[in-house]
Amino acid sequence: MAALLVKNIGMLATPEGRSAKRGKEQGRIRILRNAWILCEDGLIAGLGEGEAPALCGGTPGGGDASGCEVIDAGGRLVTPGLVDAHTHLIFGGWRQYEMEQKLKGVPYLDILASGGGILSTVRATRSATEDELYDKAKQALDEMLSFGTTTCEAKSGYGLDEETELRMLRVIKRLNEDHPIDLVSTFLGAHALPPEYKDDREGFISLLCDKAIPEVANQGLAEYCDVFCEKGVFTAEETRRILLAGQRCGLKSKIHADEIEAIGGSQLAGEIGAVSAEHLIVCPDEGIESMAKGGTAACLLPATSFYLGASFAPARKMIDAGVAVAMATDFNPGSCPCLNMQFVINLGCLRYKLTPEEVLTAVTLNGAAACGRAESRGSIEPGKLADFIIWDAPDLNYICYRLGSNLAWQVVKSGIAVKKNG
Repeated sequence: MAALLVKNIGMLATPEGRSAKRGKEQGRIRILRNAWILCEDGLIAGLGEGEAPALCGGTPGGGDASGCEVIDAGGRLVTPGLVDAHTHLIFGGWRQYEMEQKLKGVPYLDILASGGGILSTVRATRSATEDELYDKAKQALDEMLSFGTTTCEAKSGYGLDEETELRMLRVIKRLNEDHPIDLVSTFLGAHALPPEYKDDREGFISLLCDKAIPEVANQGLAEYCDVFCEKGVFTAEETRRILLAGQRCGLKSKIHADEIEAIGGSQLAGEIGAVSAEHLIVCPDEGIESMAKGGTAACLLPATSFYLGASFAPARKMIDAGVAVAMATDFNPGSCPCLNMQFVINLGCLRYKLTPEEVLTAVTLNGAAACGRAESRGSIEPGKLADFIIWDAPDLNYICYRLGSNLAWQVVKSGIAVKKNG
């Protein structure tokens, strides 16, 4: 029996439960001091305050201590592992050459219309081999793990043809099998209109609905279907059609909504029962109401707002309306080349004005709920995966306050100490 005991925890901070937290509940977390955690076979077996169990066994205080790894946290903070619920992990190339255009104030949709943006990455991704995409994404995952991410949603979307999209999804599947970080796969074939279909929108949407989505589902390569619902990309009605085609094939819905202009994406998310709506920078009141009614989580991406110099999503209004708020990186080569969830934590407090407790829930339990994993992770509770971070910090406020340093001292994934930065 593989066992791990973490003792001498100064503060253990965790949300509780197996579903998303909404409203005032988002800010209610459990705090233990002078705490310990016992892990067995990759799961949390027990936790408590005071003196740690002397022996590692099936229950605290029983069994044989031989073979039990012990980590002394040295009075540090422990939280659940971070869940990055929105990334574009798989892509070819980078887009640093767009920096000059952005500094001059060229809008993203203008960059896209000129052949840059997503379409630039599409060209690089189509030309990359499966192994090249795998190696690049693995390197990114290694870095994410060092910052404390233990579960990550990963989208396709830079192929925009069936062959490349399937290649990207196969890479996600391989990485999920090979890497300590658990991956949740999302098919984002409707990320943009590919150049070969610029004069045939109906042809491309039919290709997605009638061929690509069924093939993705038949091969078991994705759990979710996503669409970029935005002016100049896909309309709300086109998005509805694509997501409902995904639902008929067993793919749950996510939606890029209200990032640049509000064209009905957030309203649609609640209407069709999407698991999450994402971005939501300009989300209107009607969209917030629809998400609250439909039980759709709001997955907010503050690092994207920061990088683009855009406004920040109305996180407080969403929480007050009873929408579960998660936060993620949106790691991608164009609008957010950031994979550091610790920076997202900083921005959650500094720009959304959320409390440290609300932020912790947003990047753990609610992030897990936004990708269908709240039953098994996102909190430190018996029976859940033993995914947690020992921070080089004395308390929760400290990791929200400190900026620019990697404070993850030790990352534990499924009861195994996988990354030590200290």
